[in-house]
Amino acid sequence: MIVPIILSGGSGTRLWPLSRKLQPKQFMPLINDTTLFQDTILRLPPEAKNPIIICNEDHRFLAAEQLRQINKTSNGIILEPIGRNTAPAIAIAALKLYKNSEDPILLVLPADHQIKDIISFHESIKIAKKLALKNKLVAFGIRPDKAEAGYGYIETEKNNNSEFQEIKSFKEKPTQEVAYKYFKSGRYLWNSGMFMFKASVFLNELKKFEPKIFNYCKKSLQKKHKDLDFIRLVKDEFIKCPDKSIDYAIMEHTEESTVVLLDAQWSDVGSWDSLMSTKLKDKDGNVTEGDVILEKVKNTFTHSSNRLISLAGIENLIIIDTIDALLITNKNNSQDIKNIVEKLNNQNRSEAINHRKVIRPWGYFDSIKAGNGFQVKKLCVNPNAKISLQKHKYRSEHWVVICGVAKITCGEKKFILTKNQSTYIPKGEIHRLENYGDELLEIIEIQTGEYLGEDDIIRLEDDFHRN
Repeated sequence: MIVPIILSGGSGTRLWPLSRKLQPKQFMPLINDTTLFQDTILRLPPEAKNPIIICNEDHRFLAAEQLRQINKTSNGIILEPIGRNTAPAIAIAALKLYKNSEDPILLVLPADHQIKDIISFHESIKIAKKLALKNKLVAFGIRPDKAEAGYGYIETEKNNNSEFQEIKSFKEKPTQEVAYKYFKSGRYLWNSGMFMFKASVFLNELKKFEPKIFNYCKKSLQKKHKDLDFIRLVKDEFIKCPDKSIDYAIMEHTEESTVVLLDAQWSDVGSWDSLMSTKLKDKDGNVTEGDVILEKVKNTFTHSSNRLISLAGIENLIIIDTIDALLITNKNNSQDIKNIVEKLNNQNRSEAINHRKVIRPWGYFDSIKAGNGFQVKKLCVNPNAKISLQKHKYRSEHWVVICGVAKITCGEKKFILTKNQSTYIPKGEIHRLENYGDELLEIIEIQTGEYLGEDDIIRLEDDFHRN
């Protein structure tokens, strides 16, 4: 039995401004109509059982909703209270699944990769499964087609067996000069971050090399809390786990590690340059998305979210325009965008965290305009969904229905509003908004007050168990 473990806790900082903390790249449709997370689920081999999803608290409703959209279920969505790298994340999944009478093979997959050749992907999994049944811990390696400084590497031993090779060491992302040496040597593979092994074999090696990770993960899972479809770990225990990847915690130390070649048109979609390489280009090597006009432009990726962009006489640029942020960079510097995000975080800028359009479990809101003492939002509530029963300490709200049927709770009153009707929610009043129809409910919300932050919400009841 193969149980996929989907690791979906990354932040995707190198794809800012589209990828942001609360909606990172794995939950975005960057390549086609489905998201990278959904594609990871959809390309699983037929023999694979329902996956276990590992994600953080902020992304739990994104993961659940995107599973629902593709009519898939999970073996549990485990919420990490804090990121502790891949070794603890996999340990939690292995401990949950392993029983004396049931020892599944775990297929560990990051949720933010592209794999075009699904048949070759499945063939590599078959090879890895044979090795896993022999108690091997298998990594999947990609044969480099260039000297790439944005990937980690696996150093292999000389081996005539074309299906798999022994692992000598793991290497962090190198400098461009070192990456060139790796590429020319022929002994290095890109580290895909994908693995396969029996749950019992992984746990035995974890106890041997990283007993602290094993013990703290076991304690954090023993007192887990079930919340809707989510499994919450004990934060006080999990936070004690050493922050280590599976590569350095186990794979580099064990005598049972091996690597299977994955030749399936793989990309980690880790930067704008790598994302561009997955797209169809015009005769001048350009990729355009949205309303874009070009004149004498070459090898440039331009994305427009909401307005016309016109370019003339440039080349080798990445231009990403969203409603609230614009990025312009040379293609050769696309790996450096994470430094921009770090500066935004240091300045407490919201552009590092949220888009103007913010996803909520009941739908979404779009912050249209803000000024001194006021803010205007568009709220879109899904059919049969409702916001929490809540109140605000600092702000009042005016609601205008522009589409759909709204059921309003305001203090002791409950009433219905339809298109072009409105109501006023005084500061401090208990209230709730509910979609009372079968179509999307759209509301214009005008907030006024001395403080308009999202943390001015006191929830009294909530269908989604939020604080």
